Amino acid sequence: MIRLQAYKFQLKANGTQERQLRQFAGSCRFVWNKALAFQKERHGQGEKKLGYATLCKSLIVWKSIDTPFLKEAPSQPLQQTLKDLERAYTNFFQKRAEFPRFKKKGKGDSFRYPDPTQFKIDQNNSRVFLPKLGWIRYRNSRSIEGIPKNVTVSRSGKHWFVSIQTEREVVTPLHPSDSITGIDVGIAKFATLSDGTPFEPVGSFEKYRKRLARCQRAMSRKKKFSSNWKKMKAKVQRVHIEIANKRRDYLHKTTTTMCKNHAIVCIEDLKVRNMSKSAKGTIEDPGRNVRAKSGLNRSILDQGWFEFRRQLEYKQAWNGGMVVAVTAQNTSRRCSVCGHISADNRRSQARFRCTNCGFEIDADVNAARNILAAGLAVLACGEMAQSGRSMNQEPAEAIQACA
Repeated sequence: MIRLQAYKFQLKANGTQERQLRQFAGSCRFVWNKALAFQKERHGQGEKKLGYATLCKSLIVWKSIDTPFLKEAPSQPLQQTLKDLERAYTNFFQKRAEFPRFKKKGKGDSFRYPDPTQFKIDQNNSRVFLPKLGWIRYRNSRSIEGIPKNVTVSRSGKHWFVSIQTEREVVTPLHPSDSITGIDVGIAKFATLSDGTPFEPVGSFEKYRKRLARCQRAMSRKKKFSSNWKKMKAKVQRVHIEIANKRRDYLHKTTTTMCKNHAIVCIEDLKVRNMSKSAKGTIEDPGRNVRAKSGLNRSILDQGWFEFRRQLEYKQAWNGGMVVAVTAQNTSRRCSVCGHISADNRRSQARFRCTNCGFEIDADVNAARNILAAGLAVLACGEMAQSGRSMNQEPAEAIQACA
């Protein structure tokens, strides 16, 4: 199998190189915004959207006549920016993403070298060669395996990073374990396995919430774009980076543990975007319980459920395992023993007690067992479990019924 893997390192650029990095990222941002404004202007006039090839011709005009400072930036990252814009339009028309937005300075600054012949990597001396930047040293924390395909330079806070994507052929892995588990994610507990193993939430945002609010209040009292305002803005950015790093580190450790111990992982197919929508409503139709829903949304997003699923999927693929996503309907209200469904089965957040057979267990463990049974039904009889059939049975009964 072909494995695509990225290796990310922190760059140790000097003062001149840092200025060039900011300049190149700004040039790519300028090209994105100019091309997007040009496309929107054509749409307002009733004309068709231009393709990538036509925009590249316009880029030549911009570099020679309109904005000659673009000549100082490397050509391939500018062209790659137009490709990214074309892909963003395609995703929008195919309803996979929202309409492309204009980029702001200091938010997501990055550029990419897509051609492997344009850059060089010297792992022995911990340095990388980039066009118009020369050799730049980086923090060599691990060895790079595979053939480098492209390089992306990005900024996070005050540091610059290089991400090297590689491609290599590996033997199709065989998972060392034969275990199957169901996972129920939540707020009070980050995740609970069907065997009862709990994973407590890290709560990265809640731990830094007061510190973040203090920095944001101090920033709001500064004159906008002044030196003191920029200093406080940098502090706010550092807090956000610490929150994201803490959450990402916990997710990597948790998913690695799960993928090593279980060959098949069954999870709920949660629509996180819909679950975390605001309940504010409109002036004509205001929402209800807005404050409570806002707190719930904050807790959901703090758990990182989407990133949790993404990491599970690619790590299981690398280890030779599998991730099965099942419908989330009634997994918390169904009894894992008799299959009885009722809202009265779960009168509290922590305990589950079936009103039909009297079975009592931890509510998260019961939900995880239901997810496991649904996943086994999907494996045994395909899409039947997605519609709710075969989910009232025990895992062994579901497999026997679908055989």
